[in-house]
Parts: sequence; structure tokens; C-alpha cells
Amino acid sequence: MKISIGNDHAGPQYKHAIVAALQAQGHDVINHGTDTEASVDYPDFGHPVAVDVASGNADFGIVICGSGNGINMTVNKHQDIRAALCWNKEIAVLARQHNNANIISIPARFTAIPQAVEMVEAFLGTHFEGGRHQQRVDKIACR
Repeated sequence: MKISIGNDHAGPQYKHAIVAALQAQGHDVINHGTDTEASVDYPDFGHPVAVDVASGNADFGIVICGSGNGINMTVNKHQDIRAALCWNKEIAVLARQHNNANIISIPARFTAIPQAVEMVEAFLGTHFEGGRHQQRVDKIACR
């Protein structure tokens, strides 16, 4: 799988751990995130991830900021993006099963690194259930 990842200054350590885990599993990773804790603007790192996923250049995306909210709002501005703010593995699984989420948003200041890696693995390993959920997902986009 090809995964696009972006993060602001709250997430470099998270990104490094997640990328290492993904590469160990054989995934290709496109890195749009900052590698330092110097203050940056999360939209600058979220938009490229959304573009990768919406264009098909990446299968899924991962975005990380302090609360997870700002970067999540940013990527959800893009058509065909369904980003889910997740703070535990169960929410990550449900985001895929019920909402067909294609980007996971991680709140770095409210999760531990091992927890974030676990959420990403659960997110990527879960399939959309379709069925009754498909009609709901179809109603999300404003076209």
C-alpha cells in the first residue's frame, strides 16, 4: 500500500514511529510532514496528503497535529476525503468499517506514540463494511 503522511510541529516523533512501522510492513510512504518542532502551519502539511489520497497517488493518508482537529478540518475540505479524528483503536476501526474513512487524523497531544501506531495499524487493516453504511457515506459529499 502507498500511504501519505503529514504532520505539524506536534507530530515529528509520532510520524517517525509510524513511518518505521509502515515501512517494516512493506508499505511505501510519502512524507509531507515537518521533521522539527519549530512552529509551522498544519494546513501546509495536510493539503498535500489530501491531494495524494483524492488523486489516487496514495491509498490512505495519515495526518497529525496537536489536537488532531485543525489538520482534520483541513483535509476534510477536499472532495472525496473522509478523514476521521481518532483517539483510540476502536474509533479507528469504526471509522473504516462504517464511514469508509480514507485519512486518519491523530491528536499528538492526547495520544501516546505506541497508541498512535496501533490506531494506524487498525485503521489500515480494517475494511469498509458497505451495505447500509454505503448510502450514508454517499450522502456525505456535497456535489
